[in-house]
Amino acid sequence: MSSDGYPRRTLHLPHSALFSTPIRDMNHKDRALLSYEKARAIGLSYDMTIDDLLSLTPKFWQLHNDPAVLLDGAAITLLTIQYNLCAGTISRYVGRRPELIPLVEDLLQYRKHGQFLMTELGHGLDIGNIETTATLLPSGEFVLNSPTPSAAKFMPPTVPAGRPCVAVVFAKLIVDDDDRGHRPFIVSLNDGKQMCAGVQSKLLPFRGGPHPVTHSITTFRNVRLPRGALLGSLSKPANMHANLMSIIERITIGTIALGCLALPFTQCYATIGTMYSLRRQIGGPTNRKPILTFRTQQAPILAAAANAYVMQALQRWAIAKFCDKGLDGRVRHGIAAIFKGVMSQHSQQGALGVSERCGAQGLFAHNQMTTLHNEMRGIAIAEGDVLGLAIRLVNELLLGRYTLPPPANPDALLAQHEAGLFARLRALIHGVPHHRSAEVNRLILPHCQPAMEALGHRMAYDAAVAQGVRPALVDLYVASVVKLDAAWYAEHAGIGWEAQQAMETRAQDAVLPVLGELVKEMDVFPYVNAPIVSDERWDAFVDGLATFEGNARVELFEPRGVLEVRPEMVRSHL
Repeated sequence: MSSDGYPRRTLHLPHSALFSTPIRDMNHKDRALLSYEKARAIGLSYDMTIDDLLSLTPKFWQLHNDPAVLLDGAAITLLTIQYNLCAGTISRYVGRRPELIPLVEDLLQYRKHGQFLMTELGHGLDIGNIETTATLLPSGEFVLNSPTPSAAKFMPPTVPAGRPCVAVVFAKLIVDDDDRGHRPFIVSLNDGKQMCAGVQSKLLPFRGGPHPVTHSITTFRNVRLPRGALLGSLSKPANMHANLMSIIERITIGTIALGCLALPFTQCYATIGTMYSLRRQIGGPTNRKPILTFRTQQAPILAAAANAYVMQALQRWAIAKFCDKGLDGRVRHGIAAIFKGVMSQHSQQGALGVSERCGAQGLFAHNQMTTLHNEMRGIAIAEGDVLGLAIRLVNELLLGRYTLPPPANPDALLAQHEAGLFARLRALIHGVPHHRSAEVNRLILPHCQPAMEALGHRMAYDAAVAQGVRPALVDLYVASVVKLDAAWYAEHAGIGWEAQQAMETRAQDAVLPVLGELVKEMDVFPYVNAPIVSDERWDAFVDGLATFEGNARVELFEPRGVLEVRPEMVRSHL
Protein backbone atom coordinates (compact mmCIF):
# COMPACT_ATOMS: atom_id res chain seq x y z
CA MET A 1 0.00 0.00 0.00
CA SER A 2 1.82 2.99 1.34
CA SER A 3 5.33 2.39 0.12
CA ASP A 4 4.04 1.78 -3.42
CA GLY A 5 4.96 4.99 -5.23
CA TYR A 6 6.36 6.49 -2.04
CA PRO A 7 10.05 5.51 -1.85
CA ARG A 8 11.49 5.72 1.65
CA ARG A 9 14.35 8.14 1.01
CA THR A 10 14.98 8.61 4.73
CA LEU A 11 15.26 4.99 5.88
CA HIS A 12 18.89 5.64 6.82
CA LEU A 13 17.89 8.32 9.35
CA PRO A 14 15.85 6.70 12.18
CA HIS A 15 18.88 4.86 13.60
CA SER A 16 21.46 7.55 12.78
CA ALA A 17 23.26 9.35 15.59
CA LEU A 18 21.31 12.54 14.86
CA PHE A 19 17.90 10.94 15.23
CA SER A 20 18.95 8.55 18.02
CA THR A 21 20.09 11.33 20.33
CA PRO A 22 17.98 11.06 23.52
CA ILE A 23 15.77 14.14 23.83
CA ARG A 24 13.73 13.35 26.94
CA ASP A 25 16.01 15.28 29.27
CA MET A 26 16.92 18.09 26.85
CA ASN A 27 15.61 21.57 27.46
CA HIS A 28 13.14 22.82 24.87
CA LYS A 29 15.48 25.30 23.21
CA ASP A 30 18.18 22.67 22.63
CA ARG A 31 15.57 20.34 21.20
CA ALA A 32 14.28 23.07 18.91
CA LEU A 33 17.79 23.77 17.59
CA LEU A 34 18.39 20.05 17.08
CA SER A 35 15.27 19.95 14.90
CA TYR A 36 16.96 22.32 12.44
CA GLU A 37 19.68 19.71 11.91
CA LYS A 38 17.09 16.99 11.50
CA ALA A 39 15.24 19.11 8.96
CA ARG A 40 18.49 19.55 7.04
CA ALA A 41 19.14 15.79 7.05
CA ILE A 42 15.64 15.01 5.76
CA GLY A 43 15.79 17.75 3.13
CA LEU A 44 19.18 16.72 1.77
CA SER A 45 17.91 13.14 1.44
CA TYR A 46 15.62 14.40 -1.32
CA ASP A 47 18.13 16.42 -3.35
CA MET A 48 15.31 18.85 -4.16
CA THR A 49 15.68 21.14 -7.19
CA ILE A 50 14.04 24.35 -8.35
CA ASP A 51 12.14 22.33 -10.93
CA ASP A 52 10.76 20.06 -8.18
CA LEU A 53 9.37 23.15 -6.45
CA LEU A 54 7.92 24.79 -9.54
CA SER A 55 6.62 21.67 -11.31
CA LEU A 56 5.40 19.96 -8.12
CA THR A 57 7.09 16.74 -9.13
CA PRO A 58 6.39 13.41 -7.39
CA LYS A 59 9.49 14.04 -5.27
CA PHE A 60 7.86 17.17 -3.81
CA TRP A 61 4.79 15.21 -2.72
CA GLN A 62 6.91 12.29 -1.47
CA LEU A 63 8.64 14.67 0.92
CA HIS A 64 5.28 15.59 2.44
CA ASN A 65 4.41 11.91 2.83
CA ASP A 66 7.70 10.93 4.46
CA PRO A 67 7.22 9.03 7.74
CA ALA A 68 10.24 10.91 9.11
CA VAL A 69 7.57 13.35 10.32
CA LEU A 70 6.75 10.73 12.97
CA LEU A 71 10.21 11.20 14.49
CA ASP A 72 10.21 14.99 14.69
CA GLY A 73 7.26 17.10 13.63
CA ALA A 74 9.25 20.29 14.22
CA ALA A 75 11.77 19.23 11.58
CA ILE A 76 9.04 18.82 8.96
CA THR A 77 7.53 22.17 9.98
CA LEU A 78 10.87 23.89 9.40
CA LEU A 79 11.48 21.97 6.19
CA THR A 80 8.15 22.73 4.52
CA ILE A 81 8.51 26.42 5.42
CA GLN A 82 11.98 26.49 3.93
CA TYR A 83 11.31 24.48 0.77
CA ASN A 84 7.68 25.14 -0.12
CA LEU A 85 7.01 28.62 1.22
CA CYS A 86 10.35 30.43 1.18
CA ALA A 87 12.32 28.77 -1.64
CA GLY A 88 9.11 28.06 -3.56
CA THR A 89 8.05 31.72 -3.54
CA ILE A 90 11.47 32.98 -4.64
CA SER A 91 11.67 30.29 -7.34
CA ARG A 92 8.65 31.80 -9.11
CA TYR A 93 10.83 34.74 -10.09
CA VAL A 94 14.06 33.04 -11.19
CA GLY A 95 12.94 32.89 -14.83
CA ARG A 96 13.10 36.69 -15.05
CA ARG A 97 15.75 37.09 -12.37
CA PRO A 98 18.45 34.41 -12.69
CA GLU A 99 20.52 36.16 -10.02
CA LEU A 100 18.11 34.65 -7.49
CA ILE A 101 19.14 31.08 -8.37
CA PRO A 102 22.17 30.93 -6.01
CA LEU A 103 19.97 32.02 -3.08
CA VAL A 104 17.40 29.30 -3.84
CA GLU A 105 20.21 26.75 -4.12
CA ASP A 106 21.52 27.87 -0.72
CA LEU A 107 18.07 27.23 0.73
CA LEU A 108 17.68 23.84 -0.94
CA GLN A 109 21.15 22.76 0.23
CA TYR A 110 20.53 24.14 3.72
CA ARG A 111 23.45 26.54 3.62
CA LYS A 112 20.92 29.14 4.76
CA HIS A 113 17.70 28.90 6.72
CA GLY A 114 14.54 30.22 5.11
CA GLN A 115 11.38 31.65 6.68
CA PHE A 116 8.05 33.02 5.44
CA LEU A 117 6.53 36.03 7.22
CA MET A 118 3.00 36.88 6.18
CA THR A 119 0.40 36.74 8.96
CA GLU A 120 0.41 39.48 11.58
CA LEU A 121 -0.47 39.51 15.24
CA GLY A 122 -3.45 41.81 14.84
CA HIS A 123 -4.86 40.34 11.64
CA GLY A 124 -4.37 36.57 11.51
CA LEU A 125 -6.20 35.16 8.48
CA ASP A 126 -7.23 38.66 7.39
CA ILE A 127 -4.11 38.99 5.27
CA GLY A 128 -5.66 41.63 3.02
CA ASN A 129 -5.28 44.11 5.87
CA ILE A 130 -1.70 43.46 6.97
CA GLU A 131 0.09 46.64 8.02
CA THR A 132 3.82 46.03 7.43
CA THR A 133 5.08 48.57 4.90
CA ALA A 134 7.97 48.67 2.45
CA THR A 135 8.41 52.25 1.26
CA LEU A 136 10.38 53.09 -1.89
CA LEU A 137 13.12 55.64 -1.21
CA PRO A 138 14.57 58.13 -3.74
CA SER A 139 17.73 56.00 -3.78
CA GLY A 140 15.79 53.07 -5.17
CA GLU A 141 16.05 51.18 -1.88
CA PHE A 142 13.13 50.30 0.37
CA VAL A 143 12.64 50.82 4.08
CA LEU A 144 10.71 48.07 5.90
CA ASN A 145 8.67 48.92 8.98
CA SER A 146 6.17 47.44 11.40
CA PRO A 147 4.12 50.60 12.06
CA THR A 148 2.08 49.28 15.00
CA PRO A 149 2.32 46.42 17.52
CA SER A 150 -0.48 44.65 15.65
CA ALA A 151 1.75 44.60 12.54
CA ALA A 152 4.23 42.21 14.19
CA LYS A 153 4.72 39.02 12.21
CA PHE A 154 3.33 36.04 14.12
CA MET A 155 4.65 33.30 14.59
CA PRO A 156 7.44 32.11 12.24
CA PRO A 157 10.63 30.93 14.03
CA THR A 158 13.06 33.77 13.32
CA VAL A 159 15.57 33.63 16.21
CA PRO A 160 19.17 32.72 15.25
CA ALA A 161 19.66 28.97 14.83
CA GLY A 162 23.25 28.51 13.70
CA ARG A 163 23.01 29.42 10.00
CA PRO A 164 22.24 32.71 8.24
CA CYS A 165 18.50 33.14 7.84
CA VAL A 166 16.57 34.93 5.09
CA ALA A 167 12.84 35.33 4.82
CA VAL A 168 10.13 36.15 2.33
CA VAL A 169 8.32 39.01 4.07
CA PHE A 170 4.95 40.30 2.87
CA ALA A 171 4.38 44.03 3.09
CA LYS A 172 2.38 46.82 1.51
CA LEU A 173 4.43 48.50 -1.22
CA ILE A 174 4.34 52.29 -0.78
CA VAL A 175 5.50 54.44 -3.70
CA ASP A 176 5.10 58.24 -3.48
CA ASP A 177 2.61 57.79 -0.63
CA ASP A 178 0.54 55.47 -2.84
CA ASP A 179 -0.38 52.00 -1.55
CA ARG A 180 0.36 49.71 -4.48
CA GLY A 181 -0.75 46.49 -2.86
CA HIS A 182 1.06 43.60 -1.25
CA ARG A 183 4.43 42.31 -2.36
CA PRO A 184 6.91 39.70 -1.16
CA PHE A 185 10.37 40.97 -0.22
CA ILE A 186 13.53 39.00 0.48
CA VAL A 187 14.87 40.10 3.87
CA SER A 188 17.95 39.01 5.83
CA LEU A 189 16.86 38.24 9.40
CA ASN A 190 20.01 37.05 11.19
CA ASP A 191 23.49 35.65 10.60
CA GLY A 192 22.85 32.53 12.67
CA LYS A 193 24.14 34.14 15.85
CA GLN A 194 22.53 37.57 16.11
CA MET A 195 19.69 39.48 14.47
CA CYS A 196 20.30 41.92 11.63
CA ALA A 197 20.05 45.64 12.37
CA GLY A 198 16.45 46.80 12.76
CA VAL A 199 15.02 43.27 13.00
CA GLN A 200 13.69 42.23 16.40
CA SER A 201 12.60 38.69 17.27
CA LYS A 202 10.87 37.85 20.54
CA LEU A 203 10.92 34.15 21.38
CA LEU A 204 7.47 32.89 22.32
CA PRO A 205 6.99 30.29 25.07
CA PHE A 206 7.06 26.81 23.56
CA ARG A 207 3.78 25.18 22.61
CA GLY A 208 2.63 22.42 24.91
CA GLY A 209 2.66 18.97 23.36
CA PRO A 210 4.43 18.90 19.98
CA HIS A 211 8.14 18.94 19.26
CA PRO A 212 9.31 22.45 20.19
CA VAL A 213 9.79 25.14 17.54
CA THR A 214 11.26 28.57 18.22
CA HIS A 215 8.07 30.41 17.27
CA SER A 216 8.58 34.15 17.49
CA ILE A 217 7.07 37.61 17.20
CA THR A 218 9.06 39.58 14.62
CA THR A 219 9.10 43.31 13.96
CA PHE A 220 11.01 45.64 11.64
CA ARG A 221 12.25 49.15 12.34
CA ASN A 222 13.70 51.14 9.44
CA VAL A 223 15.26 48.08 7.82
CA ARG A 224 16.96 49.11 4.58
CA LEU A 225 16.39 46.73 1.67
CA PRO A 226 18.16 46.82 -1.72
CA ARG A 227 16.10 47.27 -4.89
CA GLY A 228 16.52 43.56 -5.66
CA ALA A 229 14.73 42.58 -2.45
CA LEU A 230 11.39 43.26 -4.14
CA LEU A 231 9.86 40.22 -5.82
CA GLY A 232 7.62 41.55 -8.55
CA SER A 233 6.80 44.89 -10.09
CA LEU A 234 6.53 48.42 -8.74
CA SER A 235 3.39 48.95 -10.80
CA LYS A 236 0.01 49.07 -9.12
CA PRO A 237 -1.97 45.94 -10.01
CA ALA A 238 -5.31 46.33 -11.77
CA ASN A 239 -6.89 43.95 -9.24
CA MET A 240 -5.45 44.09 -5.72
CA HIS A 241 -7.15 40.87 -4.55
CA ALA A 242 -6.07 38.90 -7.61
CA ASN A 243 -2.51 40.12 -7.07
CA LEU A 244 -2.59 39.00 -3.43
CA MET A 245 -3.93 35.56 -4.34
CA SER A 246 -1.20 35.19 -6.95
CA ILE A 247 1.75 36.10 -4.74
CA ILE A 248 0.61 33.75 -1.95
CA GLU A 249 0.23 30.78 -4.31
CA ARG A 250 2.60 28.69 -2.20
CA ILE A 251 0.12 28.89 0.68
CA THR A 252 -2.44 27.01 -1.41
CA ILE A 253 0.21 24.45 -2.35
CA GLY A 254 1.00 24.17 1.36
CA THR A 255 -2.67 23.55 2.11
CA ILE A 256 -2.62 20.27 0.22
CA ALA A 257 1.03 19.45 1.07
CA LEU A 258 0.46 19.70 4.82
CA GLY A 259 -2.71 17.65 4.49
CA CYS A 260 -0.54 14.84 3.13
CA LEU A 261 1.19 14.53 6.52
CA ALA A 262 -2.03 13.15 7.99
CA LEU A 263 -1.45 9.89 6.11
CA PRO A 264 1.75 8.77 7.91
CA PHE A 265 0.19 10.01 11.17
CA THR A 266 -2.84 7.76 10.70
CA GLN A 267 -0.68 4.83 9.61
CA CYS A 268 1.37 5.33 12.78
CA TYR A 269 -1.73 5.20 14.99
CA ALA A 270 -2.90 1.98 13.35
CA THR A 271 0.56 0.43 13.70
CA ILE A 272 1.10 1.37 17.34
CA GLY A 273 -2.46 0.42 18.30
CA THR A 274 -2.20 -3.00 16.67
CA MET A 275 1.20 -3.91 18.05
CA TYR A 276 0.48 -2.69 21.57
CA SER A 277 -2.90 -4.44 21.66
CA LEU A 278 -1.30 -7.74 20.64
CA ARG A 279 1.48 -7.35 23.21
CA ARG A 280 -0.73 -6.24 26.11
CA GLN A 281 -2.46 -9.25 27.64
CA ILE A 282 -4.88 -9.91 30.47
CA GLY A 283 -5.82 -12.97 32.51
CA GLY A 284 -4.03 -15.48 34.72
CA PRO A 285 -0.86 -17.39 33.87
CA THR A 286 -2.76 -20.17 32.08
CA ASN A 287 -5.41 -18.19 30.19
CA ARG A 288 -3.81 -14.97 29.06
CA LYS A 289 -5.12 -13.30 25.92
CA PRO A 290 -4.28 -10.06 24.11
CA ILE A 291 -6.61 -7.11 24.59
CA LEU A 292 -7.01 -7.00 20.80
CA THR A 293 -9.55 -9.81 21.22
CA PHE A 294 -12.08 -7.24 22.48
CA ARG A 295 -14.19 -5.32 19.98
CA THR A 296 -13.82 -2.15 22.05
CA GLN A 297 -10.08 -2.38 21.43
CA GLN A 298 -10.43 -3.38 17.79
CA ALA A 299 -12.87 -0.65 16.74
CA PRO A 300 -10.65 2.48 16.71
CA ILE A 301 -7.67 0.54 15.32
CA LEU A 302 -9.69 -0.98 12.49
CA ALA A 303 -11.19 2.43 11.73
CA ALA A 304 -7.74 4.03 11.58
CA ALA A 305 -6.49 1.29 9.27
CA ALA A 306 -9.45 1.62 6.91
CA ASN A 307 -9.21 5.40 6.96
CA ALA A 308 -5.51 5.24 6.06
CA TYR A 309 -6.17 3.27 2.88
CA VAL A 310 -9.05 5.47 1.81
CA MET A 311 -7.08 8.62 2.69
CA GLN A 312 -4.26 7.50 0.44
CA ALA A 313 -6.68 7.04 -2.46
CA LEU A 314 -8.08 10.52 -1.83
CA GLN A 315 -4.57 11.91 -1.71
CA ARG A 316 -3.62 10.49 -5.09
CA TRP A 317 -6.81 11.80 -6.67
CA ALA A 318 -6.52 15.25 -5.05
CA ILE A 319 -2.87 15.74 -6.05
CA ALA A 320 -3.62 14.78 -9.64
CA LYS A 321 -6.51 17.25 -9.79
CA PHE A 322 -4.54 19.99 -8.05
CA CYS A 323 -1.66 19.64 -10.53
CA ASP A 324 -4.03 19.84 -13.51
CA LYS A 325 -3.44 23.42 -14.69
CA GLY A 326 -6.40 23.04 -17.03
CA LEU A 327 -8.76 23.27 -14.06
CA ASP A 328 -10.11 26.58 -12.81
CA GLY A 329 -7.76 27.82 -10.10
CA ARG A 330 -10.67 28.20 -7.71
CA VAL A 331 -11.54 24.53 -8.19
CA ARG A 332 -7.93 23.53 -7.50
CA HIS A 333 -7.95 25.66 -4.35
CA GLY A 334 -11.27 24.13 -3.30
CA ILE A 335 -9.95 20.59 -3.71
CA ALA A 336 -6.90 21.50 -1.61
CA ALA A 337 -9.13 22.91 1.15
CA ILE A 338 -11.42 19.87 1.18
CA PHE A 339 -8.47 17.50 1.17
CA LYS A 340 -6.80 19.18 4.11
CA GLY A 341 -10.02 19.33 6.11
CA VAL A 342 -10.84 15.64 5.71
CA MET A 343 -7.26 14.42 6.18
CA SER A 344 -6.82 16.37 9.42
CA GLN A 345 -10.26 15.23 10.63
CA HIS A 346 -9.48 11.53 10.15
CA SER A 347 -5.99 11.89 11.61
CA GLN A 348 -7.35 13.43 14.79
CA GLN A 349 -10.03 10.74 15.05
CA GLY A 350 -7.30 8.10 14.88
CA ALA A 351 -5.12 9.89 17.42
CA LEU A 352 -7.81 10.12 20.06
CA GLY A 353 -9.44 6.77 19.39
CA VAL A 354 -6.26 4.68 19.42
CA SER A 355 -4.37 6.54 22.16
CA GLU A 356 -7.34 6.24 24.52
CA ARG A 357 -7.35 2.48 24.00
CA CYS A 358 -3.71 2.41 25.08
CA GLY A 359 -4.78 3.59 28.51
CA ALA A 360 -2.25 5.47 30.61
CA GLN A 361 0.48 4.56 28.12
CA GLY A 362 -1.30 6.60 25.49
CA LEU A 363 -0.81 9.77 27.51
CA PHE A 364 2.99 9.83 27.27
CA ALA A 365 4.86 11.74 24.59
CA HIS A 366 7.44 8.95 24.23
CA ASN A 367 4.68 6.79 22.75
CA GLN A 368 4.28 9.34 19.92
CA MET A 369 0.49 9.58 19.70
CA THR A 370 -0.16 12.61 21.92
CA THR A 371 2.72 14.46 20.28
CA LEU A 372 1.41 13.73 16.79
CA HIS A 373 -2.09 14.77 17.84
CA ASN A 374 -0.72 18.15 18.91
CA GLU A 375 1.34 18.44 15.73
CA MET A 376 -1.85 17.96 13.70
CA ARG A 377 -3.60 20.73 15.62
CA GLY A 378 -0.94 23.07 14.30
CA ILE A 379 -1.11 21.61 10.80
CA ALA A 380 -4.88 22.20 10.70
CA ILE A 381 -4.20 25.92 11.25
CA ALA A 382 -1.04 26.39 9.15
CA GLU A 383 -1.32 27.29 5.46
CA GLY A 384 -5.03 27.90 5.79
CA ASP A 385 -7.10 27.31 8.93
CA VAL A 386 -9.57 24.51 8.18
CA LEU A 387 -12.60 26.43 9.43
CA GLY A 388 -11.64 29.53 7.45
CA LEU A 389 -11.12 27.43 4.34
CA ALA A 390 -14.52 25.81 4.83
CA ILE A 391 -16.38 29.11 5.23
CA ARG A 392 -14.87 30.52 2.06
CA LEU A 393 -15.38 27.32 0.04
CA VAL A 394 -18.97 26.61 1.01
CA ASN A 395 -20.11 30.20 0.56
CA GLU A 396 -18.57 30.35 -2.91
CA LEU A 397 -20.26 27.09 -3.87
CA LEU A 398 -23.63 28.28 -2.56
CA LEU A 399 -23.28 31.51 -4.54
CA GLY A 400 -22.57 29.49 -7.69
CA ARG A 401 -19.19 31.04 -8.39
CA TYR A 402 -17.81 27.69 -9.52
CA THR A 403 -18.58 23.99 -9.24
CA LEU A 404 -16.49 21.06 -8.05
CA PRO A 405 -16.11 17.66 -9.77
CA PRO A 406 -19.47 15.85 -9.40
CA PRO A 407 -19.87 12.48 -7.66
CA ALA A 408 -18.75 9.44 -9.62
CA ASN A 409 -21.30 7.41 -7.64
CA PRO A 410 -24.25 9.79 -7.08
CA ASP A 411 -26.46 7.09 -5.56
CA ALA A 412 -23.89 6.15 -2.91
CA LEU A 413 -24.71 7.00 0.71
CA LEU A 414 -21.98 9.60 1.14
CA ALA A 415 -22.97 11.36 -2.08
CA GLN A 416 -26.58 11.48 -0.87
CA HIS A 417 -25.40 13.00 2.40
CA GLU A 418 -23.41 15.69 0.59
CA ALA A 419 -26.37 16.50 -1.67
CA GLY A 420 -28.74 16.66 1.30
CA LEU A 421 -26.59 19.05 3.31
CA PHE A 422 -26.03 21.39 0.38
CA ALA A 423 -29.71 21.34 -0.59
CA ARG A 424 -30.57 22.55 2.90
CA LEU A 425 -27.91 25.28 2.85
CA ARG A 426 -29.01 26.48 -0.60
CA ALA A 427 -32.58 26.76 0.64
CA LEU A 428 -31.35 28.86 3.55
CA ILE A 429 -29.20 31.21 1.47
CA HIS A 430 -32.01 31.83 -1.03
CA GLY A 431 -34.06 33.24 1.80
CA VAL A 432 -31.56 35.82 3.05
CA PRO A 433 -31.00 39.36 1.77
CA HIS A 434 -27.23 39.10 1.33
CA HIS A 435 -24.52 36.47 1.68
CA ARG A 436 -22.85 38.57 4.41
CA SER A 437 -26.06 39.06 6.37
CA ALA A 438 -26.65 38.23 10.02
CA GLU A 439 -28.81 35.30 8.94
CA VAL A 440 -25.91 33.73 7.05
CA ASN A 441 -23.69 34.26 10.08
CA ARG A 442 -26.18 32.47 12.34
CA LEU A 443 -27.62 29.82 10.03
CA ILE A 444 -24.94 28.90 7.49
CA LEU A 445 -21.47 29.60 8.87
CA PRO A 446 -21.78 27.01 11.70
CA HIS A 447 -22.50 24.32 9.07
CA CYS A 448 -19.72 25.15 6.61
CA GLN A 449 -17.10 22.81 8.04
CA PRO A 450 -19.44 19.78 8.24
CA ALA A 451 -20.55 20.52 4.67
CA MET A 452 -16.96 20.70 3.43
CA GLU A 453 -16.17 17.46 5.24
CA ALA A 454 -19.18 15.80 3.61
CA LEU A 455 -17.76 16.81 0.23
CA GLY A 456 -14.44 15.28 1.20
CA HIS A 457 -15.97 12.06 2.46
CA ARG A 458 -17.75 11.60 -0.86
CA MET A 459 -14.58 12.37 -2.81
CA ALA A 460 -12.61 9.92 -0.67
CA TYR A 461 -15.20 7.19 -1.29
CA ASP A 462 -15.18 7.80 -5.03
CA ALA A 463 -11.37 7.76 -5.13
CA ALA A 464 -11.17 4.54 -3.10
CA VAL A 465 -13.69 2.75 -5.33
CA ALA A 466 -11.99 3.96 -8.52
CA GLN A 467 -8.54 2.87 -7.30
CA GLY A 468 -9.64 -0.57 -6.19
CA VAL A 469 -9.23 -0.23 -2.43
CA ARG A 470 -10.43 -3.44 -0.75
CA PRO A 471 -14.24 -3.35 -0.49
CA ALA A 472 -14.15 -4.24 3.21
CA LEU A 473 -12.01 -1.18 3.92
CA VAL A 474 -14.33 1.04 1.90
CA ASP A 475 -17.34 -0.40 3.72
CA LEU A 476 -15.76 0.29 7.10
CA TYR A 477 -14.89 3.81 6.01
CA VAL A 478 -18.50 4.44 5.00
CA ALA A 479 -19.80 3.00 8.29
CA SER A 480 -17.41 5.23 10.26
CA VAL A 481 -18.46 8.33 8.33
CA VAL A 482 -22.15 7.54 8.77
CA LYS A 483 -21.63 7.66 12.55
CA LEU A 484 -20.44 11.27 12.26
CA ASP A 485 -23.97 12.37 11.29
CA ALA A 486 -26.05 9.42 12.41
CA ALA A 487 -29.25 11.46 12.77
CA TRP A 488 -29.19 12.58 9.12
CA TYR A 489 -28.83 9.03 7.84
CA ALA A 490 -31.64 7.84 10.10
CA GLU A 491 -33.93 10.71 9.07
CA HIS A 492 -33.15 11.05 5.37
CA ALA A 493 -31.62 7.74 4.24
CA GLY A 494 -33.81 5.41 6.28
CA ILE A 495 -30.85 3.84 8.09
CA GLY A 496 -31.75 3.60 11.75
CA TRP A 497 -29.52 2.95 14.73
CA GLU A 498 -29.61 -0.84 14.47
CA ALA A 499 -28.87 -0.78 10.74
CA GLN A 500 -25.96 1.59 11.29
CA GLN A 501 -24.51 -0.67 13.97
CA ALA A 502 -24.91 -3.71 11.73
CA MET A 503 -23.08 -1.94 8.87
CA GLU A 504 -20.14 -1.21 11.11
CA THR A 505 -20.04 -4.69 12.67
CA ARG A 506 -20.07 -6.46 9.30
CA ALA A 507 -17.25 -4.28 8.02
CA GLN A 508 -15.19 -4.75 11.19
CA ASP A 509 -15.63 -8.52 10.97
CA ALA A 510 -14.33 -8.44 7.40
CA VAL A 511 -11.29 -6.23 8.11
CA LEU A 512 -10.11 -7.83 11.36
CA PRO A 513 -8.62 -11.02 9.83
CA VAL A 514 -6.33 -8.96 7.56
CA LEU A 515 -5.32 -6.28 10.08
CA GLY A 516 -1.78 -7.58 10.44
CA GLU A 517 -1.32 -7.62 6.67
CA LEU A 518 -2.70 -4.09 6.38
CA VAL A 519 -0.30 -2.75 9.01
CA LYS A 520 2.66 -4.44 7.37
CA GLU A 521 1.77 -2.88 4.02
CA MET A 522 1.66 0.56 5.61
CA ASP A 523 5.42 0.25 6.03
CA VAL A 524 5.94 2.87 8.74
CA PHE A 525 7.32 0.62 11.48
CA PRO A 526 10.96 1.76 10.96
CA TYR A 527 9.78 5.24 11.99
CA VAL A 528 7.80 4.10 15.04
CA ASN A 529 9.86 4.56 18.19
CA ALA A 530 7.11 4.11 20.79
CA PRO A 531 8.48 1.68 23.41
CA ILE A 532 5.07 0.07 24.02
CA VAL A 533 5.07 -1.81 20.72
CA SER A 534 7.31 -4.68 21.93
CA ASP A 535 8.77 -6.19 25.09
CA GLU A 536 12.32 -5.62 23.84
CA ARG A 537 11.73 -1.92 23.26
CA TRP A 538 9.96 -1.53 26.58
CA ASP A 539 12.76 -3.22 28.49
CA ALA A 540 15.35 -1.01 26.78
CA PHE A 541 13.26 2.06 27.54
CA VAL A 542 12.97 1.21 31.25
CA ASP A 543 16.70 0.45 31.46
CA GLY A 544 17.41 3.96 30.17
CA LEU A 545 15.25 5.79 32.69
CA ALA A 546 16.71 7.80 35.54
CA THR A 547 16.88 5.45 38.52
CA PHE A 548 16.68 6.45 42.16
CA GLU A 549 17.84 4.16 44.96
CA GLY A 550 19.23 4.56 48.47
CA ASN A 551 19.34 3.35 52.07
CA ALA A 552 16.94 5.78 53.71
CA ARG A 553 14.66 4.54 56.47
CA VAL A 554 11.44 6.28 57.49
CA GLU A 555 9.41 5.03 60.42
CA LEU A 556 5.76 4.57 59.54
CA PHE A 557 4.60 5.12 63.12
CA GLU A 558 6.92 7.42 65.01
CA PRO A 559 6.58 7.21 68.84
CA ARG A 560 5.15 10.43 70.28
CA GLY A 561 4.81 9.43 73.96
CA VAL A 562 1.78 8.16 75.84
CA LEU A 563 -1.09 10.61 75.90
CA GLU A 564 -3.97 10.52 78.34
CA VAL A 565 -7.20 10.19 76.39
CA ARG A 566 -10.19 11.73 78.08
CA PRO A 567 -13.72 10.49 77.21
CA GLU A 568 -14.93 14.02 76.40
CA MET A 569 -12.11 14.34 73.80
CA VAL A 570 -13.25 11.16 72.08
CA ARG A 571 -16.87 12.35 72.02
CA SER A 572 -15.85 15.69 70.48
CA HIS A 573 -14.38 13.85 67.50
CA LEU A 574 -17.36 11.60 66.85
